[in-house]
Amino acid sequence: MTSSQLSAIFLLTLFAGLMVRFWLAMRQMLHVRHHRGSVPTAFAEIISLEAHQKAADYTLARVRLGMVDLFISSCLLLILTLGGLAQGLYDLTGRFLDAGSLAQGLAFIAAIAGISWLIDLPLGLYRSFGLEARFGFNRLTPGLFIVDTLKGVALAALIGLPLLAFVLWLMEAMGERWWLFVWAFWLSFNLLVLLVYPTFIAPLFNKFKPLEDGPLKSRIESLMTRCGFRLSGLFVMDGSKRSAHGNAYFTGFGAAKRIVFFDTLLDKLAPAEVEAVLAHELGHYHHHHLWKRLAVIGVGSLLFFALLGHLANQAWFFKGLGMQASGTAPTLVLFALTLPVFTFPLTPLMSMWSRRHEFQADAYAASQAPASALVSALVKLYRDNASTLTPDPLYSSVYDSHPPAAIRIARLQVASQ
Repeated sequence: MTSSQLSAIFLLTLFAGLMVRFWLAMRQMLHVRHHRGSVPTAFAEIISLEAHQKAADYTLARVRLGMVDLFISSCLLLILTLGGLAQGLYDLTGRFLDAGSLAQGLAFIAAIAGISWLIDLPLGLYRSFGLEARFGFNRLTPGLFIVDTLKGVALAALIGLPLLAFVLWLMEAMGERWWLFVWAFWLSFNLLVLLVYPTFIAPLFNKFKPLEDGPLKSRIESLMTRCGFRLSGLFVMDGSKRSAHGNAYFTGFGAAKRIVFFDTLLDKLAPAEVEAVLAHELGHYHHHHLWKRLAVIGVGSLLFFALLGHLANQAWFFKGLGMQASGTAPTLVLFALTLPVFTFPLTPLMSMWSRRHEFQADAYAASQAPASALVSALVKLYRDNASTLTPDPLYSSVYDSHPPAAIRIARLQVASQ
């Protein structure tokens, strides 16, 4: 392949992906707007028209913001690659640091990350203090936003830079099979993060306290016993200091497994409903969804790293994406920037797989707790999180990791009979 051919393929793929995404977004907006005037029959008695219309308006606002975000990020990608900005930043860092050195590679990657963060910042601020605030979900204060940002930068400097330095060193020192060593290190680090995140990283941003003794804890412990599930603890997180959205999640693995409830979730759901939501999450563990996803990610990333190892030696790869310089840092940057363009067709496949997992987890929950309680909990969460009940079917099939509300609840209602 020549550099000009790669440039043409990159532009064509980027443009085609943009057109498909904008077309899907327009379908979603038209479909949600068309069904804004009436609550779906299955929800007419439990969701008010006002709540349904709020969810529609919230969905429309998020889709519009997503379209703006997609346009800006695509423009930035073109400027960085074919526009020559990445090459300019590489040349600039080379004026102050030894060309091709580890220090220059780190500075170059940091410069790309810094520019991307600055470009994303206005939209991020609007998302929290504009869109989310307008619909009553934002609890984040400017002061907390600044604190979160400083903590994120500190973590990136203390953890991210040394990790990047080690990856760049592996690429230089491990010969032609460096990509295999980098893959093994990347996979090991991700597993380590799953282990240490609950106890060392998450507490930097939120406060966690053990779930208090009472009827809810007793129900949960009884559910754990029925399911044969062991964990290190039940915790409540102060999610309300940033958002009014409710959630619950599992984190960690092995002896470090823990269940975390947002305080907003516990405020909205009855104990039986919390138990049902938790039974759904236990369903993911029962079916080994985490390990299946890690296995797919492991195999997929191995293929991508092997491809990266091949491209690192191809001059047309660098020139075709707007860089004259080659080397470890340009290889990583160009690959990371352009990979999402070429992997977008995989999105509906991953979404379909995820939705299948959700159905399996729902079925497991219905076998361990009343399906009616899970239905009630989901309806409350759809209502309180302003999730649309009428997504465009095609848009949903491409993007949604969870089944549409009507289909999901219909299955659970059959299970409850």
